[in-house]
Amino acid sequence: MASASSTNSISTTKYNLFTFLPKSLFEQFRRVANIYFLLSAGIAYSPLAAYSSSSAIAPLVIVLVATMIKEAIEDWRRNQQDTEVNNRTTQVFFQQAQAQAGDGDGDAARGGFRDAKWKDIRVGDIVKVHKDEFFPADLVLLSSSYEDAICYVETMNLDGETNLKLKQSLEVTSASLPDDDSFRGFAGAVVRCEDPNAHLYTFVGNIEIDGQQHPLSPQQLLLRDSKLRNTDFVYGVVVFTGHDTKVMQNSMKVPSKRSNVEKKMDRVMYLLLFSLIVISVVSSVVFGVATGDDLQDGRMKRWYLRPDDTEIYYDPNNAAVAAVLHFFTAIMLYGYFIPISLYISIEIVKLLQALFINNDIHMYHHETDTPAHARTSNLNEELGQVDTILTDKTGTLTCNSMEFIKCSIAGTAYGRGITEVERAMARRKGSPVIADHDNNNMDKGNNNGIQQQSSSDSEGNSKPAVKGFNFVDERVMGGNWVNQPGSGVIEMFFRLLAVCHTCIPEVDQESGKISYEAESPDEAAFVVAARELGFTFYKRTQTGVSLRELDPSSGKQVDRSYKILNVLEFNSARKRMSVVVKNEEGKIFLFTKGADSVMFERLSGSETAYREVTQRHINEYADAGLRTLVLAYRELKEDEYAYFDGKFTAAKSSVSTDRDEKIDEAADLVERDLILLGATAVEDKLQKGVPECIDKLAQAGIKIWVLTGDKMETAINIGYACSLLRQGMKQITITLETADVIALEKGSDKAALTKASKDSVARQINEGKKLVNASSGESFALIIDGKSLTYALEDDTKDMFLDLAVGCGSVICCRSSPKQKALVTRLVKTGTGKVTLAIGDGANDVGMIQEADIGVGISGAEGMQAVMASDVSIAQFRFLERLLLVHGHWCYSRISSMICYFFYKNITFGVTLFLYDAYTSFSGQPFYNDWAMACFNVFFTSLPVIAMGVFDQDVSARFCLKFPMLYQEGPQNLLFQWRRIIGWMLNGVASAVIIFFLSTASLQHQAFRIGGQVTDMATLGATAYTCIVWAVNLQMYITVSYFTLVQHVCIWLSIALWYVFLPVYGAITPSFSTTYYMVFVEALAGAPSYWVVTLLVSAAALVPFFTYAVVKSWFFPDYHNRIQWLRHREKAKAHPDPETSADVELSQVLRQFSVRSTGVGVSARRDATAVLRRLNSTTQHADYYSQSPAPGVVVVTTDR
Repeated sequence: MASASSTNSISTTKYNLFTFLPKSLFEQFRRVANIYFLLSAGIAYSPLAAYSSSSAIAPLVIVLVATMIKEAIEDWRRNQQDTEVNNRTTQVFFQQAQAQAGDGDGDAARGGFRDAKWKDIRVGDIVKVHKDEFFPADLVLLSSSYEDAICYVETMNLDGETNLKLKQSLEVTSASLPDDDSFRGFAGAVVRCEDPNAHLYTFVGNIEIDGQQHPLSPQQLLLRDSKLRNTDFVYGVVVFTGHDTKVMQNSMKVPSKRSNVEKKMDRVMYLLLFSLIVISVVSSVVFGVATGDDLQDGRMKRWYLRPDDTEIYYDPNNAAVAAVLHFFTAIMLYGYFIPISLYISIEIVKLLQALFINNDIHMYHHETDTPAHARTSNLNEELGQVDTILTDKTGTLTCNSMEFIKCSIAGTAYGRGITEVERAMARRKGSPVIADHDNNNMDKGNNNGIQQQSSSDSEGNSKPAVKGFNFVDERVMGGNWVNQPGSGVIEMFFRLLAVCHTCIPEVDQESGKISYEAESPDEAAFVVAARELGFTFYKRTQTGVSLRELDPSSGKQVDRSYKILNVLEFNSARKRMSVVVKNEEGKIFLFTKGADSVMFERLSGSETAYREVTQRHINEYADAGLRTLVLAYRELKEDEYAYFDGKFTAAKSSVSTDRDEKIDEAADLVERDLILLGATAVEDKLQKGVPECIDKLAQAGIKIWVLTGDKMETAINIGYACSLLRQGMKQITITLETADVIALEKGSDKAALTKASKDSVARQINEGKKLVNASSGESFALIIDGKSLTYALEDDTKDMFLDLAVGCGSVICCRSSPKQKALVTRLVKTGTGKVTLAIGDGANDVGMIQEADIGVGISGAEGMQAVMASDVSIAQFRFLERLLLVHGHWCYSRISSMICYFFYKNITFGVTLFLYDAYTSFSGQPFYNDWAMACFNVFFTSLPVIAMGVFDQDVSARFCLKFPMLYQEGPQNLLFQWRRIIGWMLNGVASAVIIFFLSTASLQHQAFRIGGQVTDMATLGATAYTCIVWAVNLQMYITVSYFTLVQHVCIWLSIALWYVFLPVYGAITPSFSTTYYMVFVEALAGAPSYWVVTLLVSAAALVPFFTYAVVKSWFFPDYHNRIQWLRHREKAKAHPDPETSADVELSQVLRQFSVRSTGVGVSARRDATAVLRRLNSTTQHADYYSQSPAPGVVVVTTDR
């Protein structure tokens, strides 16, 4: 083995001891506001400073230090995890020279296995891993404790799958290296393999022993961080270490995403900075003009400033220079227009919001013990602005828990089960027989118990339901298949199910029951079906499988073994799996199962007896929403197999870039001229609550696209079952399954095929657009297959396709590849400019999850790769309803109000500084004390706004779900539009004007102290500051919709801190407290006018906003204003039934705000048949209209 020096130590930290300070500071100063405050702090150390340098830099330091401490804690935790992993120990084989270098003797001196830390492992080392230990690096399996050199591996840390994977070493290594002693005399070997990459399920390489090469496959690869299970020990050689291992190659950072609100907030910050520069220029110009007028012809205008004896900053003879220098003073003085604590406050709020999402009991899945998890908190508010949802089907809308329910064998259909899609179709057609149990919407989307019970009832006994098996047909059950015509075909069909797979049997030693660990739910369902129908797979060895079969002649169970010669693995390109086996009689068979699109073209031309019937059955199964596979076989001759085996072995031994192509060519030699056996049909049930969730999301105005790899017929019928499609909705189908395209496919002219296909897709898109544009009020559904989607996504047609899709109520893309899913997501995101959310559960959904504005991963049966790539993870699709309509709306509303409030309070404070500067001829004199200004954002106004961002609820969760149309405030961006932002800024200007002029006018000519002295600058500034503290905190009382004890405490604590600060700070020596020395104790506290002015001026400052809020909520209410009114009306009238009168009436009013009528969901289905009730409800609406607080509202009479 060639040794390498690459380390196995890993580091997932963002910083180290030397890079922390520069990198973290760089991250902080990427924000333009922080750069401004840094420049302002620099000015503070010059003679141009408006106030002391320490008070100028303190807020910036506090914010930077707080953020850096947060970063340091997070990185320290990552470092602790890295250290724990790097210091784990495992056993490594040391050669004789290495052992002698140590302190060992005896066996150790001759070489052996010794404990070593993971970080010290190198490529080429041989390690021994024991049961329930993690693999320290990527290893090639050499041998194991089992005689047939197999081992069981749990890969939950890699892909989230809990089912065990079977790994097996090559016979050449397991035979020569069975124990510790065998390694002492091992002559060595050479492993050649691919370069490090992130592909978990592929591995290309070979091992050379004694001059002979042997191919390696993923079957021999043991990945770092996976765990050895049910195996005492294994030996392996290290091929990848540290960051070269596949798990670390997969730990790449997901694309950085920023919310639209955050991007817009940056633009607002630029606006404030621009405004700051403008008013600084204005003040400097006025200052320069006033300074130039101070000394004219030797006469001093403002003699008290001594313009004849002054510094350059106030020199009338150099007024232009003085104005330029004053500009820098003004930039520093007016800096409080910029909220320095805004960024860190938002980060704190988003982290706390994420904790509420993570701990929401309503999004906790009890069966799997899985809560919701906000994996990133910087997109919380984006959850409230989703316009389009792009969802996978299998495992997302459905359970990905397959049940064998029907099959077609030798042209005869077996299985009497009824699927959920068939029930939905029956409801659509009005059939009472199948659909009656679904009346009143009982147990929607979760009919497992009904179906399983029907299975038991049909058999006339109480046999418990078997997971994965919902098949009922007395013709083949209980061994009755032996009496069927074509029993030989049936026997071979069940045998293929029991042999053609990669499952691992597990036998319970106590009960003797056999369960299976499978790589996919489909395979488990097939093996379980074979077992239930008399072909029990119970043992797998390195070279074969053992079955317990029902012998047709004797009617008894007999044991038979099949030697596995080759496995031709399934992949998305091949769409099939095959095994080559040799039975006990020495006959060689090829067993194959795969998609009908690739299997029928590989059938023997002479074996067409029941091909058409089977195809018809497959179409019927697809119509019923079932997933189908075609089963076929052929017998191979010895010479034919020998030729194939040589080609196949050579291809697998290759390490060239065309290895996969060579393997496919070899497989193609035998996977042809197959004999058709039949087809299987398994049901993937809808998840619980999916139709109701889709209905609520559709009512919220969210558009839903389904991107699936299933057949068009299956996807359409699942669409009906989950209410994405409904009867009466016009379907626009774009497909290339036309006669002219099919004829070209049979030819060899690829250019003509491409042109014809593209022209056909473009024509169908244009026809669809004409149909949509010509309709009035009709709902359309767009359905497109994967081939057509390839051409629809090309540059010259994608805009037309998007226009058509946006005009349809629902969109279903069938036969979509993972790349197409990502491209469709990108098209919707960039083409509409709206927020997109992609949700999926499998590795094939990672592309679209990362491409979307928000990626949601479902922790399901397909592993955790989607979750690991997502921004938010949930356990079930139905939780998306609460995640968006409740948490999404709350987060958007809170963050929007929080940012607006930040701008309001800072503009209020900053404008008073500007007004006082103007009052003093723009002299650069601050209105307030240095440290009082420094503490404004940090202590006196920060807690209430954080509490609002975490706890405020404009509408309760119950009403968010009851009136989903409220959600449209987010996609329409009603709460963070420029009109609202500017309105809050103007509110800040108005409050500042009121506070400054009323405070000044109230105290200007009044005797302020007992001795008759009038107020000075310090007392006037402290009084105005007190009014600001009261006004901005009381403004919170008007703004907040939902009060908690925390909010009360934060508001009153902030006000109380000001009254603590004044006497404590004023008691410090005058060299530090300067103008505020004893100002509260000696001047303010004993003056009645101070308390009266504080009360009246603070109240007056709130009058403009209060008046505006009353007028707006009464005459121009937003969605949430109407629902708030409804809540109070319910309380006032004490409605005993919340589903009567008020909420029903208001829901009808809210319908008018829908940006589009999707026609999707259960409600849309009811609306389509409720014309009569709408007409009859006119009188009730008139009554409501007369009572509504919004007389300008036009009531839409769409019945719910």
